[in-house]
Amino acid sequence: MQNTAKRTAKFKKSLVATLLGGGLLMASAAQAFTVISFGGASGEAMQKAYYTPFSQKTGVRLVPGDYNGELSRIRAMVETGNVSWDLVEVESPELARGCFEGMFEPIDWKKLGIEDQLIGAAVEECGVGTFVWSTVLAYNADRLPRAPQTWQDFWNVKDFPGKRGLRRGAKYTLEFALMADGVPADQVYAVLRTPGGVDRAFAKLDEISAHIQWWEAGAQPPQWLVAGDVVMSSSYNGRIAAAQEEGRNLAIAWQGSVYDLDYWAIVSGSKHRETAYDFIRFASQADTQAVYSSAIPYGPVNPAALASLSAKQAARMPTHADNLKGALSMDTNFWVDFGEELEQRFNAWASRL
Repeated sequence: MQNTAKRTAKFKKSLVATLLGGGLLMASAAQAFTVISFGGASGEAMQKAYYTPFSQKTGVRLVPGDYNGELSRIRAMVETGNVSWDLVEVESPELARGCFEGMFEPIDWKKLGIEDQLIGAAVEECGVGTFVWSTVLAYNADRLPRAPQTWQDFWNVKDFPGKRGLRRGAKYTLEFALMADGVPADQVYAVLRTPGGVDRAFAKLDEISAHIQWWEAGAQPPQWLVAGDVVMSSSYNGRIAAAQEEGRNLAIAWQGSVYDLDYWAIVSGSKHRETAYDFIRFASQADTQAVYSSAIPYGPVNPAALASLSAKQAARMPTHADNLKGALSMDTNFWVDFGEELEQRFNAWASRL
């Protein structure tokens, strides 16, 4: 009986230790600081510049993840109170919409203490800019006898035969269509704000709809260009640069590019707001920004980072003076006001193809 009692006591002690250990592991998992980005080459650059150094410096267990910018996932977390993401990378229209709907925490800029270090566009009510990116016209220089220069060339299937890629969505695509129809970059949004301007953009898309291969992930355009599935495509400039680093003969026409910022936003209900502030502060410093922009040519929001980049690296940035000629700054307010309506119209139009 005594042996039995001892074994029972030992078993209970072991069981309690196991349960406590499991509880601690679950608590540890729950306490991990989660950062969600668009992944790909940019995510790899963030790992190198931000995630690993931040964890090493602070001891914080940082868990990165990817998504495609769906606000619906964040909305569901906030509405149910089951918030498993702490910090997310968002584009400017989604930042404005999410801030208005209460999905993101307002930024306490005084507490953050870095406002004077960043470009003006990086300072928003619910977001802190992290880099400047551009959607450009990219092409495979091995497959075209001469280089396209403009979106009018993109629409010219006679002189530039072959499939071309466009993002499956209204954003960027309608801007490119109007520029292809002769609208100067600085007048695009004024035209798009009129019903006739929207009709004009969709009519222009009708002209080449049979020649379009629609992409939905940023990794697809360079893959398709390399494989020869398309001869040119709209693409994020950083994705093309990553392919160039691998020895692919892809090239960029900067004329008519659309540029914008991506932002860090703290998800409402995050239990790691203080850590989020620490991370944003860390990722906004000139040295860490320079590491990121050296790994992928998206422009730093901390101008001091440019001093650490070579002339060759700086020339590949959307923020370089030569690349801004004829470029279009995305109108966030336009896409906040009309984005949902135009995306619905685009989806209805695309479903008929």
